[in-house]
Amino acid sequence: MKEHSFTSLHTMGQQQDRRSWAEPYKIKAVEPLHLTTREQRGKALAEAGYNTFLLPSRDVYIDLLTDSGTNAMSDRQWAGLMLGDEAYAGSENFYHLEETVRECYGYEYLVPTHQGRGAENILSSVLIKPGDHVPGNMYFTTTRFHQERNGATFHDVIVDEAHDTSSLFEFKGNVDLDKLQRLIDEVGADKIPYVCVAATVNMAGGQPISMANLRAVRELTARHGIPIYLDATRAMENALFISEREDGYLGKPIAEILKEFCSYTDGATMSGKKDPIVNIGGWLSTNDREVFEEARNLVVVYEGLHTYGGMAGRDMEAMAIGIREALNDDYMKSRVGQVRYLGLLLEQWDIPFVKPVGGHGIFLDARGFYPHLDQEQFPAQMLAAQLYLDSGIRSMERGIVSAGRDTVTGEHHHPKLELVRLTIPRRVYTQAHMDVVAESVKACFDQRASVPGLAMTYEPKYLRFFQARFEPLPT
Repeated sequence: MKEHSFTSLHTMGQQQDRRSWAEPYKIKAVEPLHLTTREQRGKALAEAGYNTFLLPSRDVYIDLLTDSGTNAMSDRQWAGLMLGDEAYAGSENFYHLEETVRECYGYEYLVPTHQGRGAENILSSVLIKPGDHVPGNMYFTTTRFHQERNGATFHDVIVDEAHDTSSLFEFKGNVDLDKLQRLIDEVGADKIPYVCVAATVNMAGGQPISMANLRAVRELTARHGIPIYLDATRAMENALFISEREDGYLGKPIAEILKEFCSYTDGATMSGKKDPIVNIGGWLSTNDREVFEEARNLVVVYEGLHTYGGMAGRDMEAMAIGIREALNDDYMKSRVGQVRYLGLLLEQWDIPFVKPVGGHGIFLDARGFYPHLDQEQFPAQMLAAQLYLDSGIRSMERGIVSAGRDTVTGEHHHPKLELVRLTIPRRVYTQAHMDVVAESVKACFDQRASVPGLAMTYEPKYLRFFQARFEPLPT
């Protein structure tokens, strides 16, 4: 029987053979949380300029800002820290990580970096020339920034369903092959240094790309001599969706699916702070020897020596261990299962959010909360602020603020999706925390009619969503 990621509570309640499940791990250490008053949160929010990125973590109760580097490492990963070989050159931990990436992802060459954006910077610097065009299945903030900073124009070639929060299409991360072909015909293959493909597309709500679609992209680009580079940050989560939804892969091990998935690409950038369940680190991998040699030279300039790239030896060891732990099917089902649990709670109250439920978080539809607000009144930014004010839960805006401005015209990009991301860290929170989150979201939804918009009072030059400041508009 084919599984779906989004099932109603009513349907689940009628499944007579349904049994409760629990996370495949037990708690060995705890970190106390501090619950503040609404008055204290209001003061903290004003001091942070209504930007959740600017809140001190001590003032946050449940932190769903990101799943990047906020994971809980296992006892084996902590033990691995003690195996850290902190040699400046030729660390044993680098060779362990290199071997693990080669075996699990299939890429021949590895360049370590301090985190994912370091890999994006190096890849863009190596492959992009001014005037180039880079197609991708929806933008990601730092990825597009590095592409544009090196002189390229980004083109969104994702399927139209990805921009529809209510569509139940199961692979909303798919590349639209017609859009990609039209771009190749328009600008020429020699102006496309690579196609950037993301697994479980973040800005679309953690939506997966199918194996069949990636294989078709590979066939199309091969005819034109265009490489494919994967954003493999959450490729393991993508593999889980393929194992549940795609004919020919139902029930197959995640490890086997991941290896085939990566085989249709020429390399990958990785933020090790996600799938590999660590707190820092990343890498660039490739099967192209020339790209590898240039990247290995540049990493020394930007990151560190080519056998540590900004990571300590102990961090590389923890990442190598975490990669293999994350490929455990039971772990990955529980990781995505916790996200689905939150989605089921919200569905019973008709809360508007991106469906089907994605891999790493719930993406609330701020337009559905605040239809009375214009997009340039930053409804998603305000929803994130309201959620914090209500309960101390920190989330992240993923809308017009994150989209930034057009580098030529200076005008706001106006994305079709105006979202707030409730991102679930790995192995950190319990189902009881998800209950608290759901009830807070409902409280904000119930009070939605009286919420005003925001005005931006400070805008940084780059990646403004990290540091911009706002204030409420007069009611």
